Formats: sequence, structure tokens, C-alpha cells
Amino acid sequence: MAVVVVGGHSRNIGKTSVVAGLIAAMPQMRWTAFKITQFGHGICSANGDPCDCETDAHLVAVAEEKDAASGTDSARFLLAGAERSFWVRTRQGNLAAAMPRVRRELLAIHASGGNALIESNSVLRFLQPDLYLAVLDAATADFKDSARAYLDRADAVLLRQTGLALQPLWTGVSWKLVENKPRFVIGPPEYMTSEVAAFVRDSLASPARANVVPASVHGKGLASAQDLVGSPVSRF
Repeated sequence: MAVVVVGGHSRNIGKTSVVAGLIAAMPQMRWTAFKITQFGHGICSANGDPCDCETDAHLVAVAEEKDAASGTDSARFLLAGAERSFWVRTRQGNLAAAMPRVRRELLAIHASGGNALIESNSVLRFLQPDLYLAVLDAATADFKDSARAYLDRADAVLLRQTGLALQPLWTGVSWKLVENKPRFVIGPPEYMTSEVAAFVRDSLASPARANVVPASVHGKGLASAQDLVGSPVSRF
């Protein structure tokens, strides 16, 4: 079984679209997709609504999406062709509470001969995926602590086209963490290219990943970029 993680440094930069695009581009992988959301204080993990509860029952919720027309991000994964789709919701800092359920699902996927796609950065604290793709947008200043912590583990960088002409608006993150990694340009509406799909396909098929950037990888706009400003990890 392959486990692919798609993360990014902020909200609304295309992470969900990248996951949906990979599902659609590689239907033979029989993907099960997970979207992991960590809510801040005052938001209930059970339903994402404002909440002042402090009970353990509201620390985490794991729901399998059954309705491809519900309009949720997890429904988008079903529409793209995922065999199953889950929305994992926890309070900020409580992802560990959801991991036993996530690991059970991963073991079930393994037994069925399928593969897993996970939208998250924080899950890297608990899992060692086969591939980690980091989505970056130089036009978005916010940079999550989770993305900062795991950026050096990215196997490839997916840079939003909208930020190519800009110096990064974020601070305190060194480009040296990813300067030698494969880089691809992505953008709306698909957020997926044949080059990205081929990179994922070839990386998963190869027992030893090459660190050389292939000619098909796009690096436009990155050459002049300046400084971009745990728990035990297991296979499952």
C-alpha cells in the first residue's frame, strides 16, 4: 500500500484540489482519501460549529463521507473517484486522539489492496508516508507551524502560479529546506498537471527515489527566491 500526504502552509491554497486531482489522474490506485482538520478554541470537532464544550467526546470526530453531492471537501474526493473518503476533525493539538482510528482504516486499505491519500501536515508527526507533497503560495503570508516543522521532509514542492512573480510574503522559513527538491507549477482550475501525476506515479513505482530534478519539472520563478519567509513516527 502507498501512503501519499499532501500538505501546505496555509488554508485555501489548493491542497484539497491537488488531492482531488491526483485521485482523478490515477484511478487505478483505488484511493481512500482523508482530510484532516484541526479546529481552534471555540469550534466543535463534532460538527465544526462554534462550541464552548470541554467534554472529551468533542475532542475528535472521524466521519466517512457517503454523499458525493454533500458539497464538503471529503465529498469532492468521492466525486473525483475515491473509493472511500473520510473527514477527520480534532481540536488543535489533539490529532493523536484520532490516530488509532486512522491507523485502523489504513490497515483495512492495505488489506483491500488500495492506497491512501491524506491532506494534512500534522499527520507527519505520526506517519512516515511514501510521498509528501508540499503546496506553497508566495502570495499568502500565513505559514502554519506544522508546515514549517515538516517542510524539509517534502519530496516535491507544488508552487501556485499566482505567486510566481512575487517574493514570498511569509518570513522565518528558509528556502534551503527545499531548494534541491523537484518543483512543479500548479494553478486553478485543475491544480493538477500531467507532470505532477507522472512524478507521483514514478516515485511510487520506484523502490529508490532519485533526487535529481527531471527535465519535465517546472522551476519557474524560484531561482531568485530568497529566504522563505514529536512523537514516534511509524509506517502506519
